[in-house]
Amino acid sequence: MGKTFLFLDTITNKVDSKGRVSLPADYREIVKELSTNIVCYRSLSAPCIEGCTEELLAKLASEMESSLDFFSQTQDDLTNLIFGDARKFTFDSTGRIVLSEKLLAHAQITDSAVFVGKGRKFQIWSPENWAKEEKRIRAEIAKKRPSLTFSREGN
Repeated sequence: MGKTFLFLDTITNKVDSKGRVSLPADYREIVKELSTNIVCYRSLSAPCIEGCTEELLAKLASEMESSLDFFSQTQDDLTNLIFGDARKFTFDSTGRIVLSEKLLAHAQITDSAVFVGKGRKFQIWSPENWAKEEKRIRAEIAKKRPSLTFSREGN
């Protein structure tokens, strides 16, 4: 079994006029170690960019093929919005990727981008939208006080 990797932390980086932004150093290390690409697409549910490794997107494709009717409208809709929108990114020698106008516009990102680790994936937000979303999430969690039950298997 391969080494576990997780995208962690919340990091704000500058975006230049060409849409170039530095991928956080820890994220670059994951990409290098896994010898993979970063894939980004517009979030289906929020004004942000979803990012993950190419391998995770391939796993999502397999899961969708096995759990959804191949000819269903739901399968068509999801694959159109995710895979039809996704783009591979490699980073340059300084660790930057160039986000497309489409991605920047969707996430309302101008001069700064907030990278939010989500375990096996990450999101990229405008600082203003992330501040609102984080406030919303914290309020919801405070109301619901969710708990997790961990399996003893694999410990």
